[in-house]
Amino acid sequence: MFARTFMNGARLVKLSNTLGALKTITECTSVAANLHYSMLFPRLCPCPTEFPLHHVKHYAKGKNIKKEKGKSKIIINESEISQAVDVDALKSQMQKAIEQLKEDFVKNLSLRSAAGSIETIPVNVDGKEHTLQELAQIVRKNPKTVVINMSVFPQAIPATLKALEKSGMNLNPQQDGTTIFVPVPKVTKEYREGLAKGAKQLFVKCKTAIRDVQMKNIKQLKRKEKLSQDTARSIENQIIAIADGYIAGAEKILEDKTNELIGKE
Repeated sequence: MFARTFMNGARLVKLSNTLGALKTITECTSVAANLHYSMLFPRLCPCPTEFPLHHVKHYAKGKNIKKEKGKSKIIINESEISQAVDVDALKSQMQKAIEQLKEDFVKNLSLRSAAGSIETIPVNVDGKEHTLQELAQIVRKNPKTVVINMSVFPQAIPATLKALEKSGMNLNPQQDGTTIFVPVPKVTKEYREGLAKGAKQLFVKCKTAIRDVQMKNIKQLKRKEKLSQDTARSIENQIIAIADGYIAGAEKILEDKTNELIGKE
């Protein structure tokens, strides 16, 4: 009987061990299943899934930022401007300054020999403008010197000297009695730069003339008391815009002339 009891006890221990092993296997299988399930369906998994958050800043690149530059374009309404000023006269006077600039460039800024250019230099005598060839005899003594005989109009010598010096041709006249000797500059880099400088001076003169026309018409505008403040301001801005347009044209003429003077060798 003791042997039977021992055998039954041994069986119970073995059965208990077997059940324990099965429980362990079941638990491991359950854990593995849960892990696999959480990997496939993370949002449905009851397990905590907290992760550290990283803040990412996106910086705009400077080259992609576009800035609007310049003023808004002013639309010219001649009908509106004519309420205060004569538009045709305004444009005519500004265009006259442009034509004078072109003429001055042709007369005073040439890369050819100075003899031909000197003949047409304008000289102001007693408030009247004359070409130098109307006041004097001009002879080219040699390739390097031009001789100006002022014996017929000696009173015009001071004005002639001034005109030669201000001609923009880089001239250095020398007086001897009623005779003026003018050394002919060589076509050197310095000579070209001197001509370019003279071109800039003539441009400034043209620009000033255009601005004078602008201011004259704006003053006329301000005397129109019947115009509303907004209309008067609009007309003034348009007058300035018209002047700016003519000055831009003069700048282009200057640029072309400068390239001609400096660019050639």
